[in-house]
Amino acid sequence: MTFSATPAPRGSATKKRILEAADELFYEHGIKNVSIEDVVERASTTRMTLYRHFSSKDDLAVSFLQRRSADDRRTVESLTARAAGNGTEALMLLASAIGLETSAPSFRGCPFLSAAGGFRDPDHPVRRVVDDHRAWYRGMVLRLVRAAGVRDPAGTTDRIVMLRDGAMVRGYLGNATGRFTSIERAMQALLADGSPAPAGTASP
Repeated sequence: MTFSATPAPRGSATKKRILEAADELFYEHGIKNVSIEDVVERASTTRMTLYRHFSSKDDLAVSFLQRRSADDRRTVESLTARAAGNGTEALMLLASAIGLETSAPSFRGCPFLSAAGGFRDPDHPVRRVVDDHRAWYRGMVLRLVRAAGVRDPAGTTDRIVMLRDGAMVRGYLGNATGRFTSIERAMQALLADGSPAPAGTASP
């Protein structure tokens, strides 16, 4: 027996179309460089309709970043499930995912790093979403690093976050050749550097 899905209210479909248009424009050009008129035109709607769903451009930008954050969290949940509790394996899968993302022809950099540069006030709604996402990301990496059993979890976590940020910048500015394996090798080196010394080995 099959059931027909209940059609979403027209307002929901319109809101989704507006958010998708904003997502494309904000990601490609940066939030500060996109106007409400640009979004209205891309979404084939009107200003009145847009403001019926989003109170301001900032509100739209917050929704854009929240959507991107949710996507990142789903990706991490998937790869950690594949690693089945193995912290090292999960971090290597994370490195592979970063390499794949930054090597894509459509890659335009990290939307959170881009937004952070445009919204420096820590109390601005957009900046709060950025900071919340960054805090979640670091906490997630720290949990995986601890599961991997490295000697300096906090320091290794900081270096992995720096690796990720650097990969995002290089992915936008540089050539994609060799990027995938470079990130994986860098992750391996960070984990090897923080690995516990073998039993019976004297500390330096």
